[in-house]
Amino acid sequence: MVGQAIGLFAVTNIDDILILSLFFAQGAGRPGSARRIAIGQYLGFAAILAVAVAAAFGATFLPESAIPYLGLLPLALGLKAAWQAWKQRGDEDDEQEAAEHGPASLEVAAVTFANGGDNIGVYVPVFATAGVGGMSVYAVVFLILVGVWCFAGRYFATRPVVAKALSRWGHILLPLVLITISLLILVEGGAFGL
Repeated sequence: MVGQAIGLFAVTNIDDILILSLFFAQGAGRPGSARRIAIGQYLGFAAILAVAVAAAFGATFLPESAIPYLGLLPLALGLKAAWQAWKQRGDEDDEQEAAEHGPASLEVAAVTFANGGDNIGVYVPVFATAGVGGMSVYAVVFLILVGVWCFAGRYFATRPVVAKALSRWGHILLPLVLITISLLILVEGGAFGL
């Protein structure tokens, strides 16, 4: 069952490594940034797990038709990041001041949760058939792997070639990735009749 949990996590969260790398690059050299990113990732994923576990037991917090609208969270964050990048173009001092602390935990959590909305649909039937013991195994393995994902995201963001590219283009890539993820969530989910 551990192998199945590892495989399920990897398949449903592969895109998080790119997002985490961008967040870690954005927070590079800022004290406490890595901790805030990891906390945010854990908060967002814990929320995904909580909703999936509750739904596996028959509770629903959000109607299924509302899940695509979670795409509005990364859209708002992406537009905010794009606006900040546009406002601060060519003004490195302001850019450094604005990003002094790096990404906030709640921003990372919101992106993680919104990006994982489709994961809930995958996890619910698996959890429902696994029973309480199996669900516990999945949850523990998933939470361990969130740490591995954070490590991998930070690792990629600190490789010299990647770090150089992310420091040069990260202010453009982060909003672009967030807005793209948002649009994918909204369109694939059929939000607004898309």
